[in-house]
Amino acid sequence: MIKKVDDFARLDVFREFRSGKPEAIFAQNKTPEQLVKIVKAFLECKDSVLITRLNDEQIKALKSNFKEVHVNEIGRVAVVGKKAVELNEDRVDEIGKTAIFTAGTSDIPVAEEAYTTARFLGLNVLKFYDVGIACIYRLVEPLKKVKEEDVDSIIAVAGMEGALPSVLASLVDVPIIAVPTSIGYGVNLGGITPLFSMLLSCPSGVAVVNIDNGFGAGVFAYLISRIRKRGSQS
Repeated sequence: MIKKVDDFARLDVFREFRSGKPEAIFAQNKTPEQLVKIVKAFLECKDSVLITRLNDEQIKALKSNFKEVHVNEIGRVAVVGKKAVELNEDRVDEIGKTAIFTAGTSDIPVAEEAYTTARFLGLNVLKFYDVGIACIYRLVEPLKKVKEEDVDSIIAVAGMEGALPSVLASLVDVPIIAVPTSIGYGVNLGGITPLFSMLLSCPSGVAVVNIDNGFGAGVFAYLISRIRKRGSQS
């Protein structure tokens, strides 16, 4: 089913039934007025919606037009509707668990997009930030915690040369979802260098999403947990 919003949007409101994951709203380059209309139309069909890549003006418009709003200012992502209330109260029906690692503090905005996406989809999330390989000893305690908690996957967010996912893949027995970021000096090339580095990972078990795509990583982690849970129940 496609729901038309004026002459500028067509919502795929049955995506979750078809492919196991809901449609999200990509806010970049939308006016606040367009965004509000799209969210209202979505909420006529679903009880909650996830919105990514928000700017300050759009966040203000969401808070002004909707009562149930959860905003992650760092990740520039928001949830409107029933799940916003659940996230504000930190109570989500959890279907699985993932861990998010960032190489540096500068990678946290991308990681926070992944975090809210994963929470919206029903994952418990462990966060370990600024644990990159420039000081590899910082990984010791997080990896102990990951093994104790039996996570389904790890999201590894890194800029610069993007080595963190490869190191993690050599040390753990769960899928690594690698997220290259546009953080780094000139030859980082806006994230292309860590993207290539992650694609060239020598250890197996690494899947790579696009540059700065925290949303895609969160969805991927959800699908892994969803399939693992379904397997354990069969």
